[in-house]
Amino acid sequence: MLRTALLSALLVLAGYASAAWLTHDFQVWTAEGARRLEVAQHPVPVPPVTVEGPGIAAQSLPTLLAQGGGVTLIDFVYTRCQTVCLSLGSSFQQLQAALQADRNAGATPTVRLLSISFDGAHDTPAVLQAYARSLQADPALWHWVRVPDAVEQQALLQRLGVVVVSDGRGDYEHNAAFLVLDAQGRMVRVFDLAEQQWALDFARHLAKGGRL
Repeated sequence: MLRTALLSALLVLAGYASAAWLTHDFQVWTAEGARRLEVAQHPVPVPPVTVEGPGIAAQSLPTLLAQGGGVTLIDFVYTRCQTVCLSLGSSFQQLQAALQADRNAGATPTVRLLSISFDGAHDTPAVLQAYARSLQADPALWHWVRVPDAVEQQALLQRLGVVVVSDGRGDYEHNAAFLVLDAQGRMVRVFDLAEQQWALDFARHLAKGGRL
């Protein structure tokens, strides 16, 4: 009887320890949640990949992020997408409207939007420009780029935890989120699609010199 009770207690303790380790002391329960917690605790510097896009000459991504010293909200999309990218585009349109309202109220823009295509072979600067126009993107607030080199593109996706799986027919399955990057080129927060206002509020806070 006592032996059975001791074994049961040990199993419970082992299960508790395993759950605590897997969930960062019960702070998260999913892999995506763990990723977000890890980013918040340890900002992730972007690799020095070369990007280019409409009105943006080829340059390293950290250099682009450092321009103006502001904070950048990033999403990853591809122009042939007919699913989640449409939701991301709509969300960025709403974020753009909020930033335009800030600018019209006399505030100096310190938060920018950046859409990065992970379909670099297809989404040339000309294609990105046409797509940006279809979403009425304001070039002063919302930039579009691709990573033309496939190896560098993969390195960027892996570094930032963006999962992209090709179906072999020109479409992709991918996760979707709003990434907040500071002027030092570090990913400091990750927000999901339902948290666009939180993402904007945090970006504004950080742009004003707020703490991480």
